[in-house]
Amino acid sequence: MTTHYYTASSLDGFIATADHSLDWLLKQDIDENGPMAYAGFAAGLGAMAMGSHTFEWVMANDVGGWSYTLPTWVFSHRDLELPEGAPVQVTRADVRDVHAEMVTAADGRDIWIVGGGDLAGQFADAGLLDEVWVQYAPVILGSGAPVLPRRLDLELIDVARNRAFACTRYRVLNGAQDGTA
Repeated sequence: MTTHYYTASSLDGFIATADHSLDWLLKQDIDENGPMAYAGFAAGLGAMAMGSHTFEWVMANDVGGWSYTLPTWVFSHRDLELPEGAPVQVTRADVRDVHAEMVTAADGRDIWIVGGGDLAGQFADAGLLDEVWVQYAPVILGSGAPVLPRRLDLELIDVARNRAFACTRYRVLNGAQDGTA
């Protein structure tokens, strides 16, 4: 079981625009079955954690409604409207407690930290983040939500090209060094 932060980034290090949009990402050319693409990654997942801005964007932009079937914990201090019948819950709990619940729910499969560099940073601060996967898109956003607003020591373990994306996978060598980028 591995806890992954799997995300896409602009070349200047942002995962979403300043207004939390991912529209820039959906315009990029990628082979959905190619190297380091989502389909292959998702096959090993058993649970996921998501930041509230990512959750709200997915809910507003997922044409068919909530498409995930994995047990999902959404970290938020606000009340959010949840998709009916989906295994989604809002939590304000510490990431350590939620991670323990996720491990049980995942039943030996991997955990995905979705969107929210700060959320991934909280998992890293707690020593609970094992890998960081970043798919770099050929776009400059200029500002927005940073990939990971922490300093982490990483080891590159895989790199590939998937059409327009430079895809990278890193092992986290240790938790966050300090609370700054």
